[in-house]
Amino acid sequence: MSKLALLGGPSSVTAPLPLFRTIGRRERELVNEVLDNGLLSGFFGSWSPEFYGGAMVRRLEEHWATMFGARHAVSMNSATSGLIAAMGAIGIGPGDEVIVPPYTMSATAIAPLFYGGIPVFADIEAQTFCLDPAKVAALVSPRTKAIIAVNLFGHPAPLAELRALADKHGISLVEDNAQGILARESGRYAGTIGHIGVFSLNVHKHIQAGEGGICTTDDPALALRLQAIRNHGENVVNAAGITDLTNMVGFNFRMTELSAAVGLAQLEKVEDLVAGRQALARDLSAGLTGLPGVTPPEVRAGCEHVYYVLALRIDEGALGLSRDLFVKAVEAEGIPLYAGYINPLYRLPMFQQRIAIGGGGFPFSLDPGRTYADGLCPVTERMHDEQFVGYEICAYDPTPEQVAQMVAGVRKVVENRRELSERAA
Repeated sequence: MSKLALLGGPSSVTAPLPLFRTIGRRERELVNEVLDNGLLSGFFGSWSPEFYGGAMVRRLEEHWATMFGARHAVSMNSATSGLIAAMGAIGIGPGDEVIVPPYTMSATAIAPLFYGGIPVFADIEAQTFCLDPAKVAALVSPRTKAIIAVNLFGHPAPLAELRALADKHGISLVEDNAQGILARESGRYAGTIGHIGVFSLNVHKHIQAGEGGICTTDDPALALRLQAIRNHGENVVNAAGITDLTNMVGFNFRMTELSAAVGLAQLEKVEDLVAGRQALARDLSAGLTGLPGVTPPEVRAGCEHVYYVLALRIDEGALGLSRDLFVKAVEAEGIPLYAGYINPLYRLPMFQQRIAIGGGGFPFSLDPGRTYADGLCPVTERMHDEQFVGYEICAYDPTPEQVAQMVAGVRKVVENRRELSERAA
């Protein structure tokens, strides 16, 4: 056993990990096509063919819909905008409840607030970190209008089960699929099982355009409402034949032609990019299998995981180390792990103080009995506070030699855990 780097020994990873970079010749080619024609945005905020955007935006949307087998794809300037637009499109209004997970990027739970919706937090499954359908079912009430399921870390939530639950109660299922492009459940793409799916083209994802998002739906009425909310819809309701004016207060959520060009080039090679991330995750998982107290990602039967994050679970008792000391020692070996993902969202000040839109407590004032105290989602709290450890598969692109060094570094920490624990004491 070599000496731990944290205790003065050599680091296992001998050179900095390269970043995961996906921009190449095709992106430059399509961007130059836009620059040559000089039309950086093709949108008009009035009823005309340009209401739907420029040529590159439409090419991206058509390619996206075809690839995922969706009837409609609607581009946005971010996935956050897509989530907000989805809440508007399905008719969320003041006092409506939207069931959301607490372990996700904040935009998931914040989106309903823009329309006065009340986020209701349901706990997650420990194995996949996604919504637990049983916990969701127990929270459905007469005020529930929607469920937002997050395909967290690239693993599909129990989407078919959640869709059946939504259909049973006559409510909407929206998928936050920002991290799960090409993930599948029972052969169906994540992002296409809910009434609306929201994808991300943020710089940190499997494919990216710097910023950007895509909403998919099979419902033409929802597609039109998404398009209206995206582009000053209040101006076009008469011409577009929109008779339900609910939430037809439009935004400027429009994607530029430059972003669409990069997004289209990325989409053309998404299968290769995702396959590379999956291979990396499998190699790391295989190398860590069997270590006491360290559980690599689990994949639910019938699902395909695309590994935005390699999500490990730590059992401090079986490992013989605290999670934080384990992470600190592994980091010293040159492996960028981190403990905990995002603090359960109900711990944010806006939920603790019940202040969001304006200073009078809206929309929480519409639901005065609801509290957001610790203990609300015990599995989430345990995962975040004690067990979850992550490695960003889509941030780094280690060489095969470095992958072997990373595995050796984690094993080195586990093998030296007794000495490390004694030194810490």
